Amino acid sequence: ADHALGVEDPLPLLGLITGNASQNPDRNPHSCKDAPGRLRVGAAVGAGAGNEERVDALVAAGVDVLLIDSSHGHSEGVLQRIRETRAKYPDLQIIGGNVATGAGARALAEAGCSAVKVGIGPGSICTTRIVTGVGVPQITAVSDAVEALEGTGIPVIADGGIRFSGDIAKAIAAGASAVMVGSMLACLLDPAAAADGA
Repeated sequence: ADHALGVEDPLPLLGLITGNASQNPDRNPHSCKDAPGRLRVGAAVGAGAGNEERVDALVAAGVDVLLIDSSHGHSEGVLQRIRETRAKYPDLQIIGGNVATGAGARALAEAGCSAVKVGIGPGSICTTRIVTGVGVPQITAVSDAVEALEGTGIPVIADGGIRFSGDIAKAIAAGASAVMVGSMLACLLDPAAAADGA
C-alpha cells in the first residue's frame, strides 16, 4: 500500500503517509511518528510456516504493529500464529484478521490480539465471497464482532466494503473503532508525488 492512515483514540487523524512522505520528512512534519520521531510502521505476515523468522526480523527492526493476516482469520493456523507471537512478544501490538463473525472475533481476542480486523469479501477487489459462495454482509459482521468483544477494550477495524462516504459512518455506527478505505482513496492524486514530478 502506498498510503497508510494513522489514527488514535478517539479517532483523530494523525497523518496520511505515502512513499514520498518518508523520503522528504521536512515537507510532511505532521506525519505519524513515535516518541523518538520515527515514522510509525506496521507490517503484515501470514500464518504459514516460515513467517516466524519474518516476525522476529520485523520486531528486531522496530515494527510498531504486526498484522497477522488471512482471508479466513478464524482458523487454527492463524490462531496458533497469534498465540506464539503473543507469547514471544507480550508487548507487541498485534492485529488479527480477517473474520466475519462474533465467534471469530472472540477467538482472535482470546488468542492474544490487540485489535481485530473484520470483513471477508466486502472490498471491491476481494473475490473470497464469490469463490467460496459464502459471506456475511459487512455491517452485520462488524456489529457481531463489536458485540462479541464488548467489555474487552479490543478495537474492531472494519476492512472493506466502503464504496461511499456514508459507508464509513455506517461502520462506525455499527461500533467499528477504525475503518479501512481502499478504492475511495486509490483514485486520489498524491500532491507530494505530483510536486516531485512523479
